[in-house]
Order: sequence, then C-alpha cells, then structure tokens
Amino acid sequence: MADSKQLKRPNWIKTRTTGVDGFKDTLNVIKTRGLHTVCEEDLCPNIGECWKNKTATFLIMGDVCTRNCGFCNMKTGRPFALDENEPDRVAEAVKDLGIKYAVITSVTRDDLEDGGALHFANTIKSIRKLNPDTKVEILTPDFKGNVDAIKTVLEAKPNVFGHNMEVVKEFHSRVKKPPSSYDASINFLKKIKEIEPSSITKTGVIVGVGENKSDVFRFIDDVAEAKLDVLTIGQYLTPTKSHSPVVRYATLEEFAEYEEYGKKAGLKVFAGPLVRSSYRARMIYDSICNPLN
Repeated sequence: MADSKQLKRPNWIKTRTTGVDGFKDTLNVIKTRGLHTVCEEDLCPNIGECWKNKTATFLIMGDVCTRNCGFCNMKTGRPFALDENEPDRVAEAVKDLGIKYAVITSVTRDDLEDGGALHFANTIKSIRKLNPDTKVEILTPDFKGNVDAIKTVLEAKPNVFGHNMEVVKEFHSRVKKPPSSYDASINFLKKIKEIEPSSITKTGVIVGVGENKSDVFRFIDDVAEAKLDVLTIGQYLTPTKSHSPVVRYATLEEFAEYEEYGKKAGLKVFAGPLVRSSYRARMIYDSICNPLN
C-alpha cells in the first residue's frame, strides 16, 4: 500500500480558512451550549465554509466512540452516560443560529441497548418543538442491525435518514474494521426502506483507500439495489499519520464518472474531492423535494 507521505495533494483539493465572518459566531454558540460537532472532531475540510454560513453537523451522545475505524479521527474508549438534556441544548443551538436545516450525527454507542436510537428520536422531537419550520437530517450508526431501533427513529419522522457505508466492500473490513460490516450496513439501509418506503435514505463513501474504479461502480450498484435515494462520494483525507494512508487521489474526471454512473442507476449522486455526507445537505434535500426551485 502506498505511503500517504509520498503523495502530494492535487491543486483541486483546497480547504477554506476558519478565519471567516460567521465562524466565531457558530463556535461560540456550540461552546456555550456545551455541544460537539463532527466538523471539529473529524477535522472536516469544509468547516470554514459551513460555519461561516452558521451551519454545523451536531454530534450527539458524547465524543467518545466504541469503535476504532482506521479512517476516523474520533476518540475511542468507554463513553460517558447519555446526557438527557442534550436534545434540548441542540434545539436551542439550532434556534440561536437560525438553522432551517439541521444535521444530527453521533459516535457509535455499542454500549447502549438501542445504540442511541431513542436519543436520536428525542433530539429530532426537541428540535421540532422549538424550531417547527426546521428540517432534520440524521446520520446514524448501524445500531447493530436492531430493527426496533430503526423503528424508534422513523417514528420521530426525520426528513432524511442517513447511514454511511464509508468504504467500498473490497476494503471495508480493512479500513472501517469489525464489528462494522459492509453487509450489515447495506442491510440496515434496506431495512429503513422496507419499514418506511417513503423515507429519504442516504449514504456516503470515501475513495482513495486503495480501491479502483470498478470497485466504486460495484458499490454504486449495491446502493442502487438497496433502493437508496442519495449517495455522496468524496476523497479520503487521512487525519493523522497513524490512520489509514491515502493511497491515491481521485481525479475530477473520475468523480464526474461516478456521478454519471450513479444517476443512470437512478440515484441522486453528489461527488467531488471535498464532498461529505452532510456537506450542503439542505441543497441536496431541496434537489429531491423541490427539483424546480
């Protein structure tokens, strides 16, 4: 496998600075409310643009994950007990920032019987109670395939229900690592549609961990077969030297090929070097629900 230190980032991978108007306002609200964001924890390259626009992906259930994936910068270990007041604090932050489209994700909590499904549901309800016009997109762990957990979340009626596959099948166990499972994740996403066919489902994948284009095309076929609505494809950027290395950088032409292939398979596909599952989430949602606007 190639050494990421030998690879130079191409000029089409550019990140925005944090020193922009609006960034500090978002940071202050998040810190004042005692919240976490995946923007900070996972070193998202789009943090400058998103926080400038007073949008953030809220990270609930703490900042310690029970899994240890090779691509992720999240801390791992034994998490603290759930904070029952957190859903209300998230709702208050959404109101403080005037957010009309909130994205909620979490660490994986295998220590919880329902994987945190009820906490997700309570967060959705709290946001809607305080911000009745705000749409809510969620990005959840796999809940270890717990069907009752999926139903609990669906009963809260998220506008978009997402779960990221993260890595193509050929490299999934090496990079995302057990107990995460490619088949378990695909089945999780299928189950959402089986329980609630009208739900909007979404997943995301990163490229550059060693896969080739054929691997990505097969992945897109799997996503289409699972009847998902939205797929995001972005370039993997290694957080630290101790994480899985970047093997190669996909070209802009490749991302365009993936978009075209996915669209022919009936998916809404958004692909690009800095595309992430929650990046410009409202724009993606609007493209589905208000295609003419």
